[in-house]
Amino acid sequence: MKIGELSERSGLSRDTIRLYEKNDLISSSASQSETNNYRDYSDDVLLQLKFVSSGREAGISISDLRELMKAFFGSCDPSEAENVIVAKTAELKERVSQIENVIVFLDAALVKVREGLDET
Repeated sequence: MKIGELSERSGLSRDTIRLYEKNDLISSSASQSETNNYRDYSDDVLLQLKFVSSGREAGISISDLRELMKAFFGSCDPSEAENVIVAKTAELKERVSQIENVIVFLDAALVKVREGLDET
C-alpha cells in the first residue's frame, strides 16, 4: 500500500510515518513502477505502527522503540524479546528509584527554604 492509504488506515500523518521510517522503526520497498519514486508498505507495517504509536503514547523513546521493534518483529526467538523487555523494565525501575531520591532531596530543601522564610 502507498503512504496515503497507510496514513488513512493507521490514523498517523504521512510525516509521522516518514519519521518512523527514517528512524528504522518501519520499512518500505520501492514501488514496482519505473515511472515514480513511490514506496510500498506491507500490511505488517500497520501492526508495527500500532506498536510504535502505543509505545510513544506511553513515553518510550524512539531509540528504545527501535530496540524493542528489533526484538519483537526482527527475531523469531521469543526469549530475545523477553530479554529486551526485562532489561528495559529493570532500567526504568532504576530510573524511578533515582527520581524518588531526587524528590526526597528536593522536599528536604523545600522545608529548609520555608523555614528560612518563616524566620524573616
